[in-house]
Amino acid sequence: MSITTVVVDDHAVVRSGLRLLLDAEDDIDVVAEAGDARNAVFEARAHKPDVILLDVVMPGRSGIEVIPDLLKESPETKILVLSMQDDAAYVREAFAAGASGYVLKEAADAEVVAAVRDVADGQRYVHPALGARLVAAEAEERARAEQDPLSEREHEILRLLALGHTNQEIASQLYLSVRTVETHRAHIMQKLRISTRAELVRYAIEQGMLEED
Repeated sequence: MSITTVVVDDHAVVRSGLRLLLDAEDDIDVVAEAGDARNAVFEARAHKPDVILLDVVMPGRSGIEVIPDLLKESPETKILVLSMQDDAAYVREAFAAGASGYVLKEAADAEVVAAVRDVADGQRYVHPALGARLVAAEAEERARAEQDPLSEREHEILRLLALGHTNQEIASQLYLSVRTVETHRAHIMQKLRISTRAELVRYAIEQGMLEED
């Protein structure tokens, strides 16, 4: 029985390449493609595929942001995130949103195929190097959380805010939506119990966060 798959990427050439790669396998069948989050939700509802191969950076909503909607339409579907981002923070966000796997776009064809099979079989998949980085980042974050309430992503956003970047500029730099940046900003201010941008800047300076620039 074939593993039914939907390929979601905003670049038609990438979708075509992935379709050729997966359709060449006897046990994998690409049943649909989508170029953005809205159409991905439509295809999930229409096909209820075994696996959705999902790009992170797309126009409008990002791949990570749409994962909950895809799983709402098709709860049994496994989400395999396909990304150029080799940052452990993106991996954590993808799994937190409900993804079952995370594979890099630069991965060899055989790895992509293996990842599709693994997540379809109910396993989690992450590239070994990324997995090791993720474990190390989580250990570091646990140690830091004892002294610092902010997550790695919140530190990143706080630093950019303190440097004077707008929410829109931060969203563009970090491949997030403006809404996500606004949510992170609200959480930062809540955790630090501050209410103005001036206080954000002062905190960032006191923590030595601007010295990295």
